[in-house]
Amino acid sequence: MMKLDLSCLEPAAGAGREPCGLEAAGVSGVAVDSFPLPAVADIDSFEREVVEYVKPNHGTTTLGFIFQGGVIIAVDSRASQGSYISSQTVKKVIEINPHLLGTMAGGAADCQFWERNLGRQCRLYELANGKRITVRGASKLLANTMFSYRGMGLSMGTMVAGWDEAGPGLYYVDSDGQRTKGKLFSVGSGSLYAYGVLDEGYRWDLSVEEAVELGQRSIYHATFRDAASGGTVSAYHVTQEGWTKVRGEDVGQLHFNYYPAPEEHPCNSKDPLAL
Repeated sequence: MMKLDLSCLEPAAGAGREPCGLEAAGVSGVAVDSFPLPAVADIDSFEREVVEYVKPNHGTTTLGFIFQGGVIIAVDSRASQGSYISSQTVKKVIEINPHLLGTMAGGAADCQFWERNLGRQCRLYELANGKRITVRGASKLLANTMFSYRGMGLSMGTMVAGWDEAGPGLYYVDSDGQRTKGKLFSVGSGSLYAYGVLDEGYRWDLSVEEAVELGQRSIYHATFRDAASGGTVSAYHVTQEGWTKVRGEDVGQLHFNYYPAPEEHPCNSKDPLAL
């Protein structure tokens, strides 16, 4: 593999050094020696190895589903860096506009930046066309952006949810540019646990209160099993009038709400074969 010649960025070896880089281009006020390279024999191997020491924020459980009353979005709020909990108060729902929501799973910085960028694109569309962008169109904009950065190290697993003239919409978009339309999704390290509760309790004819409780309960059970998920459960309800945040409760308190007595929890139930 051919390597780039970066010797011009290294400190000068002597007085007879040839000008190069910014210095050769005549750019003044920038000291070439202010950009030293790491003192290692193989810079390429070092850069690959150092990635293991930089732990970006990750770990989450998010979900969304469409029912007769609109769209429910529910998320946790914990971020982890490696084996450490870095935050318990991450806002994992990005409010794109009054009728569109985005969720974050994967790299927190990637999701926050690109979904806010999506909000800018949606606003420009609205100004240019005199109408709100559809959920389908917004998800396509994000997928196109992700596809253009495919293979460049982004880590995103998001949902775009909202309401337009076609009704409720829910799309899954990830950092590979994949875009999938659906009625029920769960994304993140705790999604497998959330799916178990969702699949058991989901019905199209859920009432709004039942749907909100199902989303909240699914996130709670995921946080109980997944160490990278936790904090608080935030639930949003999207209707024709726009989105509304309807819940924001600590998962620790939810545990005692659902199981006030320890013996009531499935983990502590009696073995029927031992009776």
